[in-house]
Amino acid sequence: MINNSFRYFQKKIILFCLLIICLILATLYFVKYSETQKQQKNHLKADRSIKIKKTLEKANAFFNSGKYDSAYFYFNKTQLLCEPKEDYPDEYVGSLNSIVEILQRYGNYYEAETTLIKGFPYLDKTTNIKHAVNAYTFMAFNYYYTNDNEKAIFYHKKALKKAVSTFRKSRIISEIAFMYMQQGKFQEAVDLLEPIARLKIEDKITPSNTDILRSGKLYNLGLCYFYLGNHKKEALDCFNESLEIGLTLNNDYELIGNYYALYQYYKKYNNPALKKINAEKAYICAKKAKSVANEITMLGALIEADNAENSKNHSKIYLRMVDSLTVSRKKAKNQFADIIYNSQKDKDENLELKNLKAENELKLQRQKNRSTISYVVISFALIVSLFIIYFVTSKGKKEKDEAIFKNEMRISEKLQFELEKDIDKIVLFTENYDLEKEKNKEKFLSHLNNIYLKTRNISRENSEIVTDENFEKALKEMISGYTNQNLNIIINGLHSFSWSKIDRVKKITVFRVLQEIFDQMKTLNNPSLASITFKKEKKNILITYTDNGNEISSKHGILEKRLQNVENRIKTIKGTLNFDTQSENGFKISFKFSI
Repeated sequence: MINNSFRYFQKKIILFCLLIICLILATLYFVKYSETQKQQKNHLKADRSIKIKKTLEKANAFFNSGKYDSAYFYFNKTQLLCEPKEDYPDEYVGSLNSIVEILQRYGNYYEAETTLIKGFPYLDKTTNIKHAVNAYTFMAFNYYYTNDNEKAIFYHKKALKKAVSTFRKSRIISEIAFMYMQQGKFQEAVDLLEPIARLKIEDKITPSNTDILRSGKLYNLGLCYFYLGNHKKEALDCFNESLEIGLTLNNDYELIGNYYALYQYYKKYNNPALKKINAEKAYICAKKAKSVANEITMLGALIEADNAENSKNHSKIYLRMVDSLTVSRKKAKNQFADIIYNSQKDKDENLELKNLKAENELKLQRQKNRSTISYVVISFALIVSLFIIYFVTSKGKKEKDEAIFKNEMRISEKLQFELEKDIDKIVLFTENYDLEKEKNKEKFLSHLNNIYLKTRNISRENSEIVTDENFEKALKEMISGYTNQNLNIIINGLHSFSWSKIDRVKKITVFRVLQEIFDQMKTLNNPSLASITFKKEKKNILITYTDNGNEISSKHGILEKRLQNVENRIKTIKGTLNFDTQSENGFKISFKFSI
Protein backbone atom coordinates (compact mmCIF):
# COMPACT_ATOMS: atom_id res chain seq x y z
CA MET A 1 0.00 0.00 0.00
CA ILE A 2 2.81 2.37 0.98
CA ASN A 3 4.81 1.44 -2.17
CA ASN A 4 1.79 2.09 -4.40
CA SER A 5 1.25 5.49 -2.81
CA PHE A 6 4.94 6.35 -3.26
CA ARG A 7 4.84 5.36 -6.94
CA TYR A 8 1.69 7.49 -7.39
CA PHE A 9 3.33 10.59 -5.88
CA GLN A 10 6.52 9.89 -7.83
CA LYS A 11 4.56 9.93 -11.11
CA LYS A 12 2.88 13.17 -10.07
CA ILE A 13 6.26 14.83 -9.36
CA ILE A 14 7.67 13.68 -12.73
CA LEU A 15 4.61 15.05 -14.58
CA PHE A 16 4.87 18.33 -12.64
CA CYS A 17 8.57 18.67 -13.52
CA LEU A 18 7.89 17.96 -17.18
CA LEU A 19 5.19 20.61 -17.14
CA ILE A 20 7.55 23.19 -15.59
CA ILE A 21 10.25 22.37 -18.20
CA CYS A 22 7.70 22.78 -21.03
CA LEU A 23 6.60 26.13 -19.62
CA ILE A 24 10.21 27.39 -19.35
CA LEU A 25 11.04 26.28 -22.89
CA ALA A 26 7.79 27.77 -24.20
CA THR A 27 8.64 31.09 -22.47
CA LEU A 28 12.13 31.11 -24.02
CA TYR A 29 10.64 30.28 -27.39
CA PHE A 30 8.09 33.09 -27.07
CA VAL A 31 10.72 35.67 -26.05
CA LYS A 32 12.99 34.75 -28.96
CA TYR A 33 10.06 34.67 -31.37
CA SER A 34 8.88 38.11 -30.18
CA GLU A 35 12.37 39.62 -30.64
CA THR A 36 12.62 38.18 -34.16
CA GLN A 37 9.14 39.39 -35.04
CA LYS A 38 9.97 42.87 -33.75
CA GLN A 39 13.11 43.04 -35.90
CA GLN A 40 11.22 41.82 -38.96
CA LYS A 41 8.42 44.31 -38.31
CA ASN A 42 10.87 47.24 -38.08
CA HIS A 43 12.55 46.10 -41.30
CA LEU A 44 9.20 45.75 -43.11
CA LYS A 45 8.09 49.14 -41.78
CA ALA A 46 11.19 50.85 -43.15
CA ASP A 47 10.82 49.02 -46.47
CA ARG A 48 7.11 49.95 -46.70
CA SER A 49 7.85 53.63 -45.92
CA ILE A 50 10.14 53.84 -48.96
CA LYS A 51 7.54 52.17 -51.21
CA ILE A 52 4.73 54.45 -49.97
CA LYS A 53 6.84 57.58 -50.50
CA LYS A 54 7.86 56.63 -54.05
CA THR A 55 4.33 55.55 -55.06
CA LEU A 56 2.81 58.74 -53.63
CA GLU A 57 5.35 60.89 -55.49
CA LYS A 58 4.37 59.19 -58.76
CA ALA A 59 0.67 59.69 -58.02
CA ASN A 60 1.10 63.41 -57.28
CA ALA A 61 3.23 63.90 -60.39
CA PHE A 62 0.55 62.35 -62.63
CA PHE A 63 -2.19 64.33 -60.86
CA ASN A 64 -0.37 67.67 -61.28
CA SER A 65 0.15 66.96 -64.99
CA GLY A 66 -3.57 66.21 -65.48
CA LYS A 67 -3.14 62.45 -66.11
CA TYR A 68 -5.91 61.49 -63.69
CA ASP A 69 -6.27 57.86 -64.79
CA SER A 70 -2.62 57.12 -63.97
CA ALA A 71 -2.84 59.23 -60.80
CA TYR A 72 -5.85 57.18 -59.65
CA PHE A 73 -3.87 53.95 -60.17
CA TYR A 74 -0.93 55.10 -58.01
CA PHE A 75 -3.07 56.75 -55.29
CA ASN A 76 -4.96 53.47 -55.03
CA LYS A 77 -1.67 51.57 -54.83
CA THR A 78 -0.51 53.92 -52.03
CA GLN A 79 -3.58 53.34 -49.86
CA LEU A 80 -3.20 49.57 -50.32
CA LEU A 81 0.37 49.76 -48.96
CA CYS A 82 -0.77 51.65 -45.84
CA GLU A 83 -1.88 50.09 -42.55
CA PRO A 84 -3.91 52.95 -41.01
CA LYS A 85 -4.69 51.04 -37.81
CA GLU A 86 -0.96 50.75 -37.07
CA ASP A 87 0.75 53.49 -39.06
CA TYR A 88 0.66 55.81 -42.12
CA PRO A 89 -2.80 57.37 -41.44
CA ASP A 90 -1.68 60.61 -43.18
CA GLU A 91 -0.68 58.84 -46.39
CA TYR A 92 -3.78 56.63 -46.24
CA VAL A 93 -6.33 59.44 -45.77
CA GLY A 94 -4.46 61.77 -48.13
CA SER A 95 -4.50 59.13 -50.90
CA LEU A 96 -8.22 58.46 -50.37
CA ASN A 97 -8.93 62.21 -50.60
CA SER A 98 -7.04 62.42 -53.89
CA ILE A 99 -8.91 59.37 -55.22
CA VAL A 100 -12.20 61.08 -54.28
CA GLU A 101 -11.20 64.27 -56.11
CA ILE A 102 -10.55 62.23 -59.26
CA LEU A 103 -13.80 60.25 -58.88
CA GLN A 104 -15.76 63.50 -58.56
CA ARG A 105 -14.14 64.82 -61.74
CA TYR A 106 -15.54 61.78 -63.57
CA GLY A 107 -18.97 62.09 -61.90
CA ASN A 108 -18.67 58.84 -59.92
CA TYR A 109 -20.23 60.24 -56.72
CA TYR A 110 -21.40 56.95 -55.19
CA GLU A 111 -17.88 55.48 -55.34
CA ALA A 112 -16.49 58.78 -54.02
CA GLU A 113 -18.75 58.66 -50.93
CA THR A 114 -17.81 55.02 -50.25
CA THR A 115 -14.10 55.89 -50.53
CA LEU A 116 -14.43 58.87 -48.17
CA ILE A 117 -16.21 56.79 -45.51
CA LYS A 118 -13.24 54.37 -45.49
CA GLY A 119 -10.98 57.20 -44.28
CA PHE A 120 -13.30 58.76 -41.66
CA PRO A 121 -12.30 56.36 -38.78
CA TYR A 122 -8.67 57.50 -39.12
CA LEU A 123 -9.14 61.29 -39.35
CA ASP A 124 -8.28 61.77 -35.66
CA LYS A 125 -5.09 59.71 -36.12
CA THR A 126 -3.69 62.00 -38.83
CA THR A 127 -0.94 64.40 -37.78
CA ASN A 128 -1.82 67.01 -40.42
CA ILE A 129 -5.22 68.64 -39.89
CA LYS A 130 -5.56 69.34 -43.63
CA HIS A 131 -6.49 65.70 -44.28
CA ALA A 132 -9.57 65.91 -42.04
CA VAL A 133 -10.56 69.31 -43.47
CA ASN A 134 -10.18 67.99 -47.04
CA ALA A 135 -12.18 64.84 -46.26
CA TYR A 136 -15.13 66.82 -44.87
CA THR A 137 -14.90 69.34 -47.74
CA PHE A 138 -14.94 66.59 -50.38
CA MET A 139 -17.94 64.99 -48.67
CA ALA A 140 -19.68 68.37 -48.80
CA PHE A 141 -18.88 68.67 -52.52
CA ASN A 142 -20.21 65.14 -53.05
CA TYR A 143 -23.56 66.07 -51.51
CA TYR A 144 -23.63 69.29 -53.53
CA TYR A 145 -23.09 67.33 -56.76
CA THR A 146 -25.93 64.97 -55.77
CA ASN A 147 -28.28 67.90 -54.94
CA ASP A 148 -28.34 67.50 -51.16
CA ASN A 149 -27.40 71.03 -50.13
CA GLU A 150 -28.35 70.65 -46.46
CA LYS A 151 -25.88 67.82 -45.92
CA ALA A 152 -23.29 69.72 -47.97
CA ILE A 153 -23.60 72.67 -45.54
CA PHE A 154 -23.38 70.25 -42.58
CA TYR A 155 -20.03 68.85 -43.77
CA HIS A 156 -18.68 72.29 -44.69
CA LYS A 157 -19.38 73.34 -41.09
CA LYS A 158 -17.53 70.25 -39.79
CA ALA A 159 -14.58 71.24 -41.99
CA LEU A 160 -14.79 74.82 -40.63
CA LYS A 161 -14.49 73.53 -37.04
CA LYS A 162 -11.35 71.58 -37.97
CA ALA A 163 -9.68 74.33 -40.04
CA VAL A 164 -6.85 76.28 -38.41
CA SER A 165 -5.55 78.86 -40.91
CA THR A 166 -7.48 82.08 -41.53
CA PHE A 167 -7.26 81.50 -45.28
CA ARG A 168 -8.77 78.01 -45.04
CA LYS A 169 -11.58 79.25 -42.79
CA SER A 170 -12.29 82.09 -45.22
CA ARG A 171 -12.43 79.61 -48.10
CA ILE A 172 -14.88 77.33 -46.27
CA ILE A 173 -17.11 80.27 -45.29
CA SER A 174 -17.17 81.20 -48.98
CA GLU A 175 -18.22 77.62 -49.84
CA ILE A 176 -21.05 77.74 -47.26
CA ALA A 177 -22.20 81.05 -48.75
CA PHE A 178 -22.18 79.42 -52.18
CA MET A 179 -24.43 76.61 -50.85
CA TYR A 180 -26.86 79.22 -49.52
CA MET A 181 -26.88 80.73 -53.01
CA GLN A 182 -27.87 77.34 -54.46
CA GLN A 183 -30.80 77.30 -52.03
CA GLY A 184 -31.87 80.81 -53.04
CA LYS A 185 -30.88 82.21 -49.61
CA PHE A 186 -29.02 85.18 -51.07
CA GLN A 187 -29.29 87.42 -48.00
CA GLU A 188 -27.75 84.70 -45.78
CA ALA A 189 -24.94 84.39 -48.32
CA VAL A 190 -24.42 88.20 -48.32
CA ASP A 191 -24.20 88.17 -44.50
CA LEU A 192 -21.34 85.67 -44.71
CA LEU A 193 -19.50 87.21 -47.67
CA GLU A 194 -19.63 90.96 -46.90
CA PRO A 195 -17.22 90.82 -43.88
CA ILE A 196 -14.57 88.83 -45.80
CA ALA A 197 -15.05 89.66 -49.50
CA ARG A 198 -12.71 92.65 -49.75
CA LEU A 199 -10.13 91.38 -47.26
CA LYS A 200 -6.86 90.16 -48.75
CA ILE A 201 -6.42 86.99 -46.69
CA GLU A 202 -3.13 85.37 -47.69
CA ASP A 203 -2.56 81.69 -48.39
CA LYS A 204 0.92 81.20 -46.92
CA ILE A 205 1.28 77.68 -48.39
CA THR A 206 0.19 78.50 -51.98
CA PRO A 207 0.36 82.34 -52.38
CA SER A 208 -1.22 82.20 -55.87
CA ASN A 209 -4.51 81.11 -54.24
CA THR A 210 -4.81 84.42 -52.35
CA ASP A 211 -6.09 86.54 -55.24
CA ILE A 212 -8.07 83.62 -56.75
CA LEU A 213 -10.12 83.29 -53.56
CA ARG A 214 -10.57 87.06 -53.22
CA SER A 215 -11.78 87.31 -56.81
CA GLY A 216 -14.16 84.38 -56.23
CA LYS A 217 -15.65 85.94 -53.07
CA LEU A 218 -16.32 89.22 -54.87
CA TYR A 219 -17.83 87.34 -57.80
CA ASN A 220 -20.24 85.43 -55.50
CA LEU A 221 -21.12 88.58 -53.57
CA GLY A 222 -21.88 90.34 -56.87
CA LEU A 223 -24.18 87.47 -57.90
CA CYS A 224 -26.02 87.71 -54.55
CA TYR A 225 -26.58 91.45 -55.07
CA PHE A 226 -27.61 90.73 -58.67
CA TYR A 227 -30.26 88.18 -57.72
CA LEU A 228 -31.51 90.11 -54.68
CA GLY A 229 -32.32 93.13 -56.87
CA ASN A 230 -32.20 96.79 -55.83
CA HIS A 231 -28.41 96.49 -55.62
CA LYS A 232 -27.52 97.45 -59.18
CA LYS A 233 -24.44 99.52 -58.33
CA GLU A 234 -23.14 97.13 -55.65
CA ALA A 235 -23.41 94.16 -58.04
CA LEU A 236 -21.53 95.97 -60.84
CA ASP A 237 -18.80 97.16 -58.43
CA CYS A 238 -18.23 93.59 -57.21
CA PHE A 239 -18.14 92.20 -60.76
CA ASN A 240 -15.67 94.86 -61.93
CA GLU A 241 -13.42 94.48 -58.87
CA SER A 242 -13.41 90.69 -59.30
CA LEU A 243 -12.52 91.14 -62.99
CA GLU A 244 -9.64 93.52 -62.16
CA ILE A 245 -8.11 90.94 -59.85
CA GLY A 246 -8.75 88.16 -62.39
CA LEU A 247 -6.90 90.06 -65.14
CA THR A 248 -3.76 90.15 -62.96
CA LEU A 249 -3.81 86.37 -62.53
CA ASN A 250 -3.17 85.59 -66.21
CA ASN A 251 -5.64 82.72 -65.90
CA ASP A 252 -8.20 82.47 -68.70
CA TYR A 253 -10.26 79.87 -66.84
CA GLU A 254 -10.92 82.26 -63.92
CA LEU A 255 -11.92 85.06 -66.35
CA ILE A 256 -14.73 82.99 -67.92
CA GLY A 257 -17.00 83.51 -64.89
CA ASN A 258 -16.14 87.23 -64.64
CA TYR A 259 -17.16 88.02 -68.22
CA TYR A 260 -20.20 85.74 -68.06
CA ALA A 261 -21.43 87.55 -64.91
CA LEU A 262 -21.11 90.91 -66.73
CA TYR A 263 -22.96 89.42 -69.71
CA GLN A 264 -25.86 88.47 -67.39
CA TYR A 265 -25.74 91.89 -65.74
CA TYR A 266 -25.98 93.83 -69.01
CA LYS A 267 -28.61 91.42 -70.31
CA LYS A 268 -30.79 92.16 -67.27
CA TYR A 269 -30.25 95.91 -67.43
CA ASN A 270 -30.74 96.07 -71.23
CA ASN A 271 -27.37 97.09 -72.65
CA PRO A 272 -27.07 95.04 -75.90
CA ALA A 273 -23.64 96.36 -76.88
CA LEU A 274 -21.90 95.53 -73.58
CA LYS A 275 -23.86 92.30 -73.32
CA LYS A 276 -22.43 91.12 -76.66
CA ILE A 277 -18.87 92.28 -75.83
CA ASN A 278 -18.78 90.35 -72.55
CA ALA A 279 -20.34 87.24 -74.12
CA GLU A 280 -17.59 87.29 -76.80
CA LYS A 281 -14.84 87.74 -74.17
CA ALA A 282 -16.24 84.87 -72.07
CA TYR A 283 -16.28 82.63 -75.17
CA ILE A 284 -12.69 83.59 -76.14
CA CYS A 285 -11.43 82.85 -72.58
CA ALA A 286 -13.18 79.47 -72.61
CA LYS A 287 -11.47 78.60 -75.93
CA LYS A 288 -8.05 79.68 -74.61
CA ALA A 289 -8.57 77.68 -71.42
CA LYS A 290 -9.60 74.64 -73.54
CA SER A 291 -12.66 74.19 -71.33
CA VAL A 292 -15.08 72.57 -73.79
CA ALA A 293 -18.08 72.54 -71.41
CA ASN A 294 -17.67 76.27 -70.65
CA GLU A 295 -17.00 76.98 -74.31
CA ILE A 296 -20.40 75.47 -75.18
CA THR A 297 -22.16 77.48 -72.44
CA MET A 298 -20.52 80.76 -73.51
CA LEU A 299 -21.32 80.01 -77.15
CA GLY A 300 -24.98 79.68 -76.10
CA ALA A 301 -24.77 83.14 -74.50
CA LEU A 302 -23.15 84.55 -77.66
CA ILE A 303 -25.95 83.10 -79.82
CA GLU A 304 -28.46 85.01 -77.67
CA ALA A 305 -26.42 88.24 -77.66
CA ASP A 306 -25.31 88.44 -81.33
CA ASN A 307 -27.29 89.36 -84.43
CA ALA A 308 -29.33 86.78 -86.38
CA GLU A 309 -26.77 86.13 -89.14
CA ASN A 310 -23.86 85.54 -86.73
CA SER A 311 -26.08 83.53 -84.36
CA LYS A 312 -26.83 81.10 -87.20
CA ASN A 313 -23.11 80.37 -87.65
CA HIS A 314 -22.61 80.12 -83.89
CA SER A 315 -25.48 77.60 -83.70
CA LYS A 316 -23.78 75.24 -86.19
CA ILE A 317 -20.58 75.31 -84.14
CA TYR A 318 -22.61 74.84 -80.94
CA LEU A 319 -24.33 71.65 -82.20
CA ARG A 320 -21.08 70.20 -83.49
CA MET A 321 -19.32 70.83 -80.16
CA VAL A 322 -22.18 69.30 -78.10
CA ASP A 323 -21.98 66.08 -80.14
CA SER A 324 -18.17 65.98 -79.85
CA LEU A 325 -18.30 66.56 -76.07
CA THR A 326 -20.81 63.74 -75.59
CA VAL A 327 -18.57 61.27 -77.46
CA SER A 328 -15.38 62.33 -75.64
CA ARG A 329 -17.08 62.06 -72.24
CA LYS A 330 -18.24 58.53 -73.03
CA LYS A 331 -14.69 57.55 -74.04
CA ALA A 332 -13.21 59.11 -70.88
CA LYS A 333 -15.79 57.36 -68.71
CA ASN A 334 -15.03 53.99 -70.32
CA GLN A 335 -11.27 54.49 -69.92
CA PHE A 336 -11.71 55.44 -66.28
CA ALA A 337 -13.92 52.39 -65.67
CA ASP A 338 -11.05 50.23 -66.99
CA ILE A 339 -8.64 51.94 -64.58
CA ILE A 340 -10.96 51.24 -61.61
CA TYR A 341 -11.28 47.58 -62.69
CA ASN A 342 -7.52 47.19 -63.05
CA SER A 343 -6.96 48.86 -59.66
CA GLN A 344 -9.34 46.39 -58.01
CA LYS A 345 -7.54 43.54 -59.75
CA ASP A 346 -4.22 44.93 -58.54
CA LYS A 347 -5.64 45.07 -55.00
CA ASP A 348 -6.60 41.40 -55.11
CA GLU A 349 -3.17 40.43 -56.45
CA ASN A 350 -1.44 42.47 -53.71
CA LEU A 351 -3.45 40.72 -51.01
CA GLU A 352 -2.56 37.34 -52.50
CA LEU A 353 1.14 38.26 -52.57
CA LYS A 354 0.97 39.50 -48.97
CA ASN A 355 -0.52 36.20 -47.83
CA LEU A 356 2.12 34.23 -49.73
CA LYS A 357 4.88 36.38 -48.25
CA ALA A 358 3.50 35.94 -44.73
CA GLU A 359 3.40 32.15 -45.17
CA ASN A 360 7.01 32.04 -46.38
CA GLU A 361 8.20 34.23 -43.49
CA LEU A 362 6.38 31.99 -41.01
CA LYS A 363 8.10 28.89 -42.45
CA LEU A 364 11.55 30.52 -42.16
CA GLN A 365 10.83 31.60 -38.60
CA ARG A 366 9.85 28.07 -37.59
CA GLN A 367 13.10 26.70 -39.01
CA LYS A 368 15.17 29.23 -37.02
CA ASN A 369 13.34 28.51 -33.78
CA ARG A 370 13.74 24.74 -34.11
CA SER A 371 17.53 25.13 -33.65
CA THR A 372 17.06 26.71 -30.19
CA ILE A 373 14.40 24.42 -28.78
CA SER A 374 14.55 20.74 -27.96
CA TYR A 375 12.98 18.53 -30.64
CA VAL A 376 11.52 16.34 -27.96
CA VAL A 377 9.64 19.22 -26.28
CA ILE A 378 8.41 20.57 -29.62
CA SER A 379 7.24 17.11 -30.63
CA PHE A 380 5.45 16.73 -27.30
CA ALA A 381 3.86 20.19 -27.68
CA LEU A 382 2.83 19.44 -31.24
CA ILE A 383 1.21 16.13 -30.24
CA VAL A 384 -0.73 17.83 -27.44
CA SER A 385 -1.69 20.72 -29.75
CA LEU A 386 -2.80 18.37 -32.49
CA PHE A 387 -4.86 16.40 -30.01
CA ILE A 388 -6.54 19.56 -28.72
CA ILE A 389 -7.10 20.88 -32.25
CA TYR A 390 -8.51 17.51 -33.31
CA PHE A 391 -10.79 17.39 -30.27
CA VAL A 392 -12.02 20.96 -30.67
CA THR A 393 -12.38 20.62 -34.45
CA SER A 394 -14.28 17.35 -34.13
CA LYS A 395 -16.57 18.80 -31.53
CA GLY A 396 -17.10 21.98 -33.56
CA LYS A 397 -17.72 19.99 -36.73
CA LYS A 398 -20.23 17.78 -34.94
CA GLU A 399 -22.06 20.81 -33.54
CA LYS A 400 -21.97 22.48 -36.94
CA ASP A 401 -23.33 19.35 -38.64
CA GLU A 402 -26.12 19.15 -36.08
CA ALA A 403 -26.97 22.84 -36.59
CA ILE A 404 -26.97 22.38 -40.38
CA PHE A 405 -29.16 19.26 -40.05
CA LYS A 406 -31.65 21.10 -37.82
CA ASN A 407 -31.72 24.08 -40.20
CA GLU A 408 -32.20 21.82 -43.21
CA MET A 409 -35.02 20.00 -41.44
CA ARG A 410 -36.66 23.31 -40.57
CA ILE A 411 -36.35 24.56 -44.16
CA SER A 412 -37.59 21.18 -45.44
CA GLU A 413 -40.63 21.32 -43.15
CA LYS A 414 -41.34 24.89 -44.23
CA LEU A 415 -41.02 23.96 -47.90
CA GLN A 416 -43.40 21.03 -47.35
CA PHE A 417 -45.86 23.19 -45.41
CA GLU A 418 -45.70 26.10 -47.89
CA LEU A 419 -45.58 24.19 -51.17
CA GLU A 420 -47.36 20.86 -50.67
CA LYS A 421 -50.83 22.21 -51.49
CA ASP A 422 -49.55 24.24 -54.44
CA ILE A 423 -47.73 21.26 -55.92
CA ASP A 424 -50.80 19.02 -55.49
CA LYS A 425 -52.92 21.72 -57.09
CA ILE A 426 -50.60 22.06 -60.11
CA VAL A 427 -50.42 18.25 -60.55
CA LEU A 428 -54.24 18.00 -60.55
CA PHE A 429 -54.42 20.94 -62.92
CA THR A 430 -52.10 19.27 -65.45
CA GLU A 431 -54.16 16.04 -65.23
CA ASN A 432 -57.59 17.67 -65.65
CA TYR A 433 -56.96 20.53 -68.08
CA ASP A 434 -55.57 20.84 -71.57
CA LEU A 435 -52.38 22.92 -71.39
CA GLU A 436 -52.46 23.63 -75.11
CA LYS A 437 -55.24 26.15 -74.51
CA GLU A 438 -53.97 29.68 -73.90
CA LYS A 439 -56.20 30.28 -70.86
CA ASN A 440 -55.10 27.06 -69.14
CA LYS A 441 -51.49 27.74 -70.01
CA GLU A 442 -51.68 31.18 -68.30
CA LYS A 443 -53.20 29.64 -65.16
CA PHE A 444 -50.51 26.95 -65.14
CA LEU A 445 -47.77 29.61 -65.41
CA SER A 446 -49.45 31.59 -62.63
CA HIS A 447 -49.33 28.53 -60.33
CA LEU A 448 -45.65 28.00 -61.18
CA ASN A 449 -44.93 31.67 -60.43
CA ASN A 450 -46.59 31.35 -57.00
CA ILE A 451 -44.35 28.38 -56.19
CA TYR A 452 -41.29 30.34 -57.35
CA LEU A 453 -42.21 33.37 -55.19
CA LYS A 454 -42.68 31.22 -52.09
CA THR A 455 -39.37 29.40 -52.55
CA ARG A 456 -37.62 32.72 -53.18
CA ASN A 457 -39.04 34.14 -49.93
CA ILE A 458 -37.87 31.07 -47.99
CA SER A 459 -34.42 31.45 -49.53
CA ARG A 460 -34.32 35.13 -48.62
CA GLU A 461 -35.36 34.39 -45.02
CA ASN A 462 -32.41 32.01 -44.60
CA SER A 463 -29.78 34.02 -46.48
CA GLU A 464 -26.81 35.69 -44.80
CA ILE A 465 -27.36 39.25 -43.54
CA VAL A 466 -24.79 41.97 -44.24
CA THR A 467 -23.98 43.90 -41.02
CA ASP A 468 -21.14 46.16 -42.19
CA GLU A 469 -21.41 49.67 -43.64
CA ASN A 470 -23.72 48.27 -46.37
CA PHE A 471 -26.40 47.22 -43.84
CA GLU A 472 -28.67 50.22 -44.62
CA LYS A 473 -28.56 49.41 -48.33
CA ALA A 474 -29.31 45.70 -47.72
CA LEU A 475 -32.20 46.55 -45.36
CA LYS A 476 -33.69 48.97 -47.88
CA GLU A 477 -33.38 46.40 -50.68
CA MET A 478 -35.09 43.75 -48.52
CA ILE A 479 -38.03 46.05 -47.70
CA SER A 480 -38.30 47.22 -51.31
CA GLY A 481 -38.43 43.56 -52.39
CA TYR A 482 -41.96 43.33 -50.97
CA THR A 483 -43.16 46.17 -53.23
CA ASN A 484 -45.31 45.04 -56.16
CA GLN A 485 -48.20 46.28 -58.28
CA ASN A 486 -50.59 45.66 -55.34
CA LEU A 487 -48.43 47.03 -52.53
CA ASN A 488 -46.52 50.29 -52.18
CA ILE A 489 -44.08 50.74 -49.28
CA ILE A 490 -42.84 54.09 -47.92
CA ILE A 491 -39.56 54.14 -45.94
CA ASN A 492 -38.90 57.08 -43.61
CA GLY A 493 -35.87 57.94 -41.44
CA LEU A 494 -33.66 55.02 -42.46
CA HIS A 495 -30.64 57.35 -42.76
CA SER A 496 -31.56 59.65 -39.83
CA PHE A 497 -29.02 57.97 -37.52
CA SER A 498 -25.81 55.96 -37.79
CA TRP A 499 -26.35 52.20 -38.03
CA SER A 500 -22.61 51.61 -37.57
CA LYS A 501 -23.01 52.35 -33.83
CA ILE A 502 -25.63 49.61 -33.42
CA ASP A 503 -24.60 46.12 -32.34
CA ARG A 504 -24.38 43.43 -35.06
CA VAL A 505 -26.88 41.13 -33.28
CA LYS A 506 -29.42 43.96 -33.02
CA LYS A 507 -29.07 44.73 -36.73
CA ILE A 508 -29.69 41.08 -37.60
CA THR A 509 -32.72 41.04 -35.28
CA VAL A 510 -34.16 44.19 -36.89
CA PHE A 511 -33.66 42.67 -40.35
CA ARG A 512 -35.38 39.37 -39.43
CA VAL A 513 -38.21 41.04 -37.46
CA LEU A 514 -39.12 43.36 -40.35
CA GLN A 515 -38.87 40.46 -42.77
CA GLU A 516 -41.29 38.41 -40.67
CA ILE A 517 -43.72 41.32 -40.17
CA PHE A 518 -43.94 41.94 -43.91
CA ASP A 519 -44.41 38.22 -44.58
CA GLN A 520 -47.26 37.93 -42.05
CA MET A 521 -48.99 41.18 -43.03
CA LYS A 522 -48.84 40.26 -46.71
CA THR A 523 -50.53 36.94 -45.90
CA LEU A 524 -53.08 38.06 -43.27
CA ASN A 525 -53.88 41.70 -43.99
CA ASN A 526 -53.36 42.14 -47.75
CA PRO A 527 -52.68 45.94 -47.58
CA SER A 528 -52.19 48.18 -50.61
CA LEU A 529 -50.05 50.76 -48.80
CA ALA A 530 -47.56 50.29 -45.97
CA SER A 531 -45.00 52.51 -44.31
CA ILE A 532 -41.99 51.77 -42.14
CA THR A 533 -40.55 54.58 -39.97
CA PHE A 534 -37.16 54.61 -38.22
CA LYS A 535 -36.68 57.11 -35.41
CA LYS A 536 -34.00 57.74 -32.78
CA GLU A 537 -35.34 58.68 -29.32
CA LYS A 538 -32.44 59.58 -27.00
CA LYS A 539 -30.63 56.23 -26.57
CA ASN A 540 -33.37 54.12 -28.18
CA ILE A 541 -34.38 53.20 -31.71
CA LEU A 542 -38.12 53.12 -32.44
CA ILE A 543 -39.33 51.31 -35.57
CA THR A 544 -42.99 51.57 -36.55
CA TYR A 545 -44.87 49.61 -39.22
CA THR A 546 -48.34 50.78 -40.38
CA ASP A 547 -50.59 49.74 -43.27
CA ASN A 548 -54.09 50.35 -44.59
CA GLY A 549 -55.25 46.71 -44.45
CA ASN A 550 -58.66 46.07 -42.98
CA GLU A 551 -58.73 42.29 -42.52
CA ILE A 552 -56.58 41.93 -39.41
CA SER A 553 -59.25 42.39 -36.72
CA SER A 554 -60.97 39.12 -37.68
CA LYS A 555 -57.65 37.25 -37.47
CA HIS A 556 -56.42 38.53 -34.09
CA GLY A 557 -55.78 35.04 -32.67
CA ILE A 558 -53.82 33.93 -35.74
CA LEU A 559 -51.82 37.15 -35.66
CA GLU A 560 -50.79 36.78 -32.01
CA LYS A 561 -49.65 33.23 -32.66
CA ARG A 562 -47.63 34.16 -35.79
CA LEU A 563 -46.06 37.21 -34.17
CA GLN A 564 -44.90 35.18 -31.16
CA ASN A 565 -41.59 34.54 -32.95
CA VAL A 566 -41.23 38.30 -33.59
CA GLU A 567 -41.82 39.03 -29.89
CA ASN A 568 -39.25 36.42 -28.86
CA ARG A 569 -36.65 37.96 -31.19
CA ILE A 570 -37.29 41.43 -29.73
CA LYS A 571 -36.91 40.10 -26.18
CA THR A 572 -33.46 38.68 -26.99
CA ILE A 573 -32.18 42.24 -27.52
CA LYS A 574 -34.14 43.53 -24.46
CA GLY A 575 -36.63 45.38 -26.62
CA THR A 576 -40.40 45.92 -26.35
CA LEU A 577 -43.14 45.17 -28.91
CA ASN A 578 -46.52 46.93 -29.24
CA PHE A 579 -49.21 46.32 -31.84
CA ASP A 580 -52.67 47.78 -32.42
CA THR A 581 -55.26 45.64 -34.23
CA GLN A 582 -58.24 47.86 -33.40
CA SER A 583 -57.20 50.87 -35.47
CA GLU A 584 -59.88 52.09 -37.89
CA ASN A 585 -57.28 53.08 -40.49
CA GLY A 586 -55.50 49.73 -40.67
CA PHE A 587 -52.83 47.88 -38.71
CA LYS A 588 -49.94 49.32 -36.67
CA ILE A 589 -47.04 47.60 -34.92
CA SER A 590 -43.94 49.11 -33.34
CA PHE A 591 -40.91 47.91 -31.44
CA LYS A 592 -38.19 49.71 -29.50
CA PHE A 593 -34.70 48.73 -28.36
CA SER A 594 -31.67 50.52 -26.91
CA ILE A 595 -28.66 51.43 -29.04
